[in-house]
Amino acid sequence: MNALALYRKYRPEKFKDVLGQEHIVKVLQGAIKDKNVGHAYLFTGTRGTGKTSIARILAKEIGTTEKDLYEMDAASNRGIDDVRQLREAVNTLPFDSPYKVYIIDEVHMLTKEAFNALLKTLEEPPAHVIFILATTELEKLPDTIISRCEVHQFKSPTRQILKKHVTSIAKQEGYELEGAAAELIALLAEGSFRDAQGVLQKVLHAVSGKEISVEDVSLVTGAPKGELVNAVLDALETQDAEKGLQSIAEAASSNVDMHVFAKLLLEKMRAVLLLRFAKDMKASLADDFSEEDMMLLEKYAGNNPSHITSQTLALFLDAYTQVNYAYVAHLPLELAIIDSVQKEL
Repeated sequence: MNALALYRKYRPEKFKDVLGQEHIVKVLQGAIKDKNVGHAYLFTGTRGTGKTSIARILAKEIGTTEKDLYEMDAASNRGIDDVRQLREAVNTLPFDSPYKVYIIDEVHMLTKEAFNALLKTLEEPPAHVIFILATTELEKLPDTIISRCEVHQFKSPTRQILKKHVTSIAKQEGYELEGAAAELIALLAEGSFRDAQGVLQKVLHAVSGKEISVEDVSLVTGAPKGELVNAVLDALETQDAEKGLQSIAEAASSNVDMHVFAKLLLEKMRAVLLLRFAKDMKASLADDFSEEDMMLLEKYAGNNPSHITSQTLALFLDAYTQVNYAYVAHLPLELAIIDSVQKEL
């Protein structure tokens, strides 16, 4: 496998390569075609959704070369002196491009004084300068900055998009990724292309053969076997606390990442409720689970009465938030199982 990190190797180079952000690509392409490119853009969205990649593509599409493309990490260059240097630099003409493009990543990290200095430049920028600000925390930006930018909200990619994405990359790298393995990677990525590529890279480095199973992904990432998650789900439905606690204990003894365990359990409990109360969602949910899992989830969804309820899901949602802080990582899940059974007594 090429030593270059997958997230760099498979970074989109053109608008046609961008996945899941068609609503933004369409607007930017239209602006370029009409020769009506704005002087300041603000890209906002969760990590790994393609903000910096699209910023670079936009710069390239308007004819900006590497000499006239400047990238600044506001997390490391957040003070007023850094912005003052930028303000002085923008007044010089481009080397060999129509525009100088400044990409400021994590712009919410700038200090109050730095924002004030940047604001003056955004209000009256030189005609040859375009700013592209990127942030994961829009709420931390002053309204005065936001109002002077064309704002684009990036969507988190769906699990289905991530599943196809990692399957495609694995194939290009010469590997065959089992469907359930791709589903697990997509889930662990939590809506981030970069995280999905990072998980896949770890797996590719670890496997010896060219066929990657869900067991391979579980072993590398600390994700639990599906049987253990299903055992807890069955214990909740049958109100068998001992079975549920034994499954948690087995996962803990196998060094399973309890945060991942809780996440997988929540995904399946949520699916049960959606299958019960929103039957039209069956087709979309089928894309996220194996055929065997879907049969099990549909069985629980059809039970009347059922012990997998919204209250049960709420208990485990609370446990999920506590796992990372608990002295014993699996204790919140154990308590959620016990509380779930006791509430039914």
